[in-house]
Amino acid sequence: MATYDSLHRQCRTLESLFDSKLTAYSRLASTMTRNQSDVEAEGSRERWKDLEGEVEDLLEKLKESNDELSRLAENPDSPPSQTMSRAMQRHREVFQDYSKEFRRTKANVQTALDQANLLTGVRNDIDAYKSSAADSLLAERGRIDSSHRMTDDLLDQAYETRAEFSRQRMSLGGINARMGQVMNTMPGINSLLSMIKTRRRRDALIIGVVIAVCLILLFSYMTT
Repeated sequence: MATYDSLHRQCRTLESLFDSKLTAYSRLASTMTRNQSDVEAEGSRERWKDLEGEVEDLLEKLKESNDELSRLAENPDSPPSQTMSRAMQRHREVFQDYSKEFRRTKANVQTALDQANLLTGVRNDIDAYKSSAADSLLAERGRIDSSHRMTDDLLDQAYETRAEFSRQRMSLGGINARMGQVMNTMPGINSLLSMIKTRRRRDALIIGVVIAVCLILLFSYMTT
C-alpha cells in the first residue's frame, strides 16, 4: 500500500508540474504563431528550447511512474483494489492525453519557427538585394562623377588652349604693329625696295630679249 501511495502522489505531483509547464509551453507557441516576425528578436527560440526540455523530462518521469504502477497492478501477491485500479487507469489516460497535447503543441511550435525562419530568409534576401542595388547605384554614381571630372578636365584644357591662341594672336598683332611702325619711321626703305623691284624687272626684260635674239640667230643659222 505504501508503494502505491508513493507512486500515486508522485504521479499527481508530476501531472501538476507537467500541466503547468505545458500551459507555459502552449502560451509561448501561441505567441510565436501570432508574432512570427519577432521570434528571433524576442528570444522566443531560447525559451522554447528550455521549456521543451523541461516538459520532455517531466513527461518521461510521468511515464516511468505509470510503468511502475502498471507493474504493481500485475503483482499477483498484492492485487490492487478497484479504487486503485481506477486511479491507475486515470493516470494512464492523463499521461496519454498529455503526450498527445505535447506532440501537437510541439508540432505547432516547429511550424511557427519554420515560417519565421522562412520570413527571416526572405527578409535577408530582400536586404541583400537592396544592398546590392545600393552598391550598384553607388558604383554607377562613381562612374558618372569620374566622367564629369574628365569632361571638366577636357574643358579646362580647351579653355587654356583658346587662351594661349588669343595670347599668340595678340603677340603677332603686336609684332606686325611694330614692324609697321618701323617701316613708317624709315620711309627711304620703301623707295629702296621699289627701286630694287624695278631693276629686277628691267634685268629680267633685258635677259629675255638677249635670249630671244640668240634663239632667232641660232634658228636662222640652222635653216641656211
